[in-house]
Amino acid sequence: MVSVSCSGSGDEAVKVVQYKGPEAETKDLVTIYSDSAKTVLKMTAPLEQKMQNGDILYPKGLHITFYEEGKPSSVVSSKYGKYDQSKDQYFVRNNVVVKNITKNEQLNTEELYWDKKKRIIFTEKFVRITSAKEVATGHGLTANEDFSDYQIKNFSGSFTLQQ
Repeated sequence: MVSVSCSGSGDEAVKVVQYKGPEAETKDLVTIYSDSAKTVLKMTAPLEQKMQNGDILYPKGLHITFYEEGKPSSVVSSKYGKYDQSKDQYFVRNNVVVKNITKNEQLNTEELYWDKKKRIIFTEKFVRITSAKEVATGHGLTANEDFSDYQIKNFSGSFTLQQ
């Protein structure tokens, strides 16, 4: 014989917990963007997480290479990244390095934004730009997306490197 009983009036609502995690994950991601059959950008990441709102997280970092005429022109790397769909903008942080291969210059900062529509990168954080001849520092920077032209907002100084 089996006996079953319920307590309560039966009007109790079931609490639904909404899932807020990623709707898809990709490991060892390699994405190549091209224009007229020419590579313009290559992005790699150990882990990509696509969220339900359209944002994309790169919690283990990412590496982006920009190309001009089939050759790498600049590289961006960081330990964390995020794509904000509503702004069509990338954000990277934690040991951000941007290298302009053509000009042999390197930008180091802790966070950086890339506005795809305006084709610019920018930050309000401390920046250090190292070239073959000098090191320049400041707080805040605006540059075109390939880092071939830039402006340090609050320039704090530079010093010449001796060869």
